[in-house]
Amino acid sequence: MKRFLVALGVLFLAVGTARAQSLDDLNIQIHGYATQGFAYTTNNNILTMKSSDGSPQWTDAVVNVTAQPTSKLRVGVQARYMILGNLGNAITLDWAAVDYKVNDAFGVRFGKVKTPSGLFNETQDIDPSYMWSLLPQGVYPLMSRNSLLSHYGGVVYGTVKLGQSLGKLEYRGWAGGRNLPGDDGYFLNQSESGETLPNGISWVLTGEALHWKAPVSGLMIGASNTQYRSASAPLLYGPYSGAENLSVFNSPSYFAKYEKNKVMVGGEYIRLLVPYAVALTGLPVNPGVLDERSWYGMASYKVTDKLMIGLYDSQSVDHKASLGAARDSMDWAISGRYDFNQYLYAKAEEHILHGTLVGYDITLNPAGLQPNTDMTIFKVGVSF
Repeated sequence: MKRFLVALGVLFLAVGTARAQSLDDLNIQIHGYATQGFAYTTNNNILTMKSSDGSPQWTDAVVNVTAQPTSKLRVGVQARYMILGNLGNAITLDWAAVDYKVNDAFGVRFGKVKTPSGLFNETQDIDPSYMWSLLPQGVYPLMSRNSLLSHYGGVVYGTVKLGQSLGKLEYRGWAGGRNLPGDDGYFLNQSESGETLPNGISWVLTGEALHWKAPVSGLMIGASNTQYRSASAPLLYGPYSGAENLSVFNSPSYFAKYEKNKVMVGGEYIRLLVPYAVALTGLPVNPGVLDERSWYGMASYKVTDKLMIGLYDSQSVDHKASLGAARDSMDWAISGRYDFNQYLYAKAEEHILHGTLVGYDITLNPAGLQPNTDMTIFKVGVSF
């Protein structure tokens, strides 16, 4: 709540320091959406839902308010209410930012800003903008969406024209702080087994991204990298106490997208290489390495003005994990979306899943996890 109030204060200060204007002159806009999802799985419960019985415990509601006091200054804030199985049921702050664009070559935004990494991170909070019910979970995990979407700090951005024969280059650079709270989905299995993280894990992060808009119409090739440095004090685990130290690590991503007429083809590869050391009371230091690599390839086709279909193949593997179903995750998805009008839409998706690295928790699967499961998703959404 403290950070929420600070973010709002920054916004009001930015608007207040602009010249006196009427509300109409501020170009205030209010937008948002609400979605209701239903998931059914054949074997395992997934995403903290009792999905093997069929679960409607997937609700999202997002509202954002933006204002443009001048042609170069924009301010905005977005809040989200989410229920996902055993997670959420709270209002959180997605972002709250002041954006000043000097010209096409340079702009800056600060506050709680969306982290511009990868292909979808800046748009994964806008469900009406894409056709998928569930983005590839190895790269954009739904249970950690609140934590990974944004950071407190700033972003610089701009576009450099390379000439008619070379296209243009978009750049982004960012720095600030991010916290994964103790109730984040990433820590679900630890918290269910009694290993609590009351303060979560905090990082200082920096990053950069380049997007090359090729002279071939509709083609973009890009890369991004985020560097993390642990900012947390020693973490306390109950029922025992100890400390976990994460050294500096990187999260590089490589991606491409081609869009033309009714066709979109895209893909992304990301690696998370995290060396760590855990020290438990009375025991020697236990070092380890997480080496998780995830990728996906996707394609979609707009059949009519209202109907879109698509598919993707998403895979993740932890190269340091023991052999078995928990080492990897493979997800083949086929999806469809139908827009009834400009406000109301529906999505349907079928997933064929192998491996249990991504999306599963222990408590809801007390008999153990099966290596294979099928998942059916239906989602209806309204936007304004």
